[in-house]
Amino acid sequence: MQSAEAGFDIHPEGDAFVLRAAGRWLVASAGALDAALRRLSGIAPGRRLRIDLAGVERLDTAGAWLLLRTSRAFAAHGVVTSFENVAPDFAPLLDQVAKGEPPSLPPARHEGLVERLVDGIAAVGERTVEAALAGRDLVGFFGLVTVTLLRTLRRPALLRWASLVTQMDRTGVSALPIVGLLSFLIGVVIAYQGADQLRRFGAEIFTVNLLGIGILRELGVLLTAIIVAGRSGSAFTAEIGAMEVNEEIDAMRTLGLDPIEVLVLPRLIGLVLTLPLLAAYADFMSLFGGGLMSWVALGIPPPLFVRQLHEAIGEWTFWVGILKAPFFAATIAQVGCHAGFQVSRSAESVGRLTTLSVVRSIFLVIIIDAAFSVFYSRVGI
Repeated sequence: MQSAEAGFDIHPEGDAFVLRAAGRWLVASAGALDAALRRLSGIAPGRRLRIDLAGVERLDTAGAWLLLRTSRAFAAHGVVTSFENVAPDFAPLLDQVAKGEPPSLPPARHEGLVERLVDGIAAVGERTVEAALAGRDLVGFFGLVTVTLLRTLRRPALLRWASLVTQMDRTGVSALPIVGLLSFLIGVVIAYQGADQLRRFGAEIFTVNLLGIGILRELGVLLTAIIVAGRSGSAFTAEIGAMEVNEEIDAMRTLGLDPIEVLVLPRLIGLVLTLPLLAAYADFMSLFGGGLMSWVALGIPPPLFVRQLHEAIGEWTFWVGILKAPFFAATIAQVGCHAGFQVSRSAESVGRLTTLSVVRSIFLVIIIDAAFSVFYSRVGI
């Protein structure tokens, strides 16, 4: 019997039969192996059966139990069984399984189109339930942070000002180079691509309108939020997750300190204060890059660029984008911190949840941006 995961073959050799196992005898292949091993027969009582494990690459509890069960089944019919070429890593597992109860094995399945369709629907259902539970936990965390924030606002002395300033420096000042560079390049790209398309209609001057409205209303703040989510949101998760692994958060609770108050609020408030400033800086750098490209590629001098920009944008154009920034910041900070508290006592979970926090943050930022777009459209801004 052979499969993509594991297999075996049995044949006579001298005065004995040899069952050679190969591959990875893991729980994923246990169902198929179980069915194949149950069909083995034809060895007369008094004969010998040697179970050769030289070809086994990996072995877990389910695989070990299948081998032991096969050996015992033949022994019960008078066949003398023995194991050969057992790797040193596998011997303790076989001994331990021999002393315990049989593990639960997945049933053997012969998958067809219907079974695969059912499995696909079941997988979608499982992911939907997991997403709903994660959303519930996240909303609960938002509520906990809100209650703690309101309590702190009533007693500002509880806020750790030194930590707040440090977080503003890390999330704001330290992010200026990367935000400025990427925003400048985005402005250059939009101006170049916009001019390339508008040149066909002889409307190159409207590249300035495209830059002004697109950058100030949408792209400036959205690009900044995505950069901050990947940079600061992931840092929040990794920092708090590392503290969780090292049991520092448990030590805080033992000392009577509130981890939300100590770890979350400085990061939340710091990011809420700095992200609007970063967004304004990103707007300026994008327009600067777009203006420079317009001057080089289209021959639009800076005075004409500024005059056209002033005519293109309205009094609310800048604020339409900036008003989104605090909401983006609060979402990024809380998602990042929540993922950090979900870390288990392993380094693997730190990396997995750091990635997950970035994905969730960007997803929620885009959802919030879409909601703002609908709201602005309804109110006529």
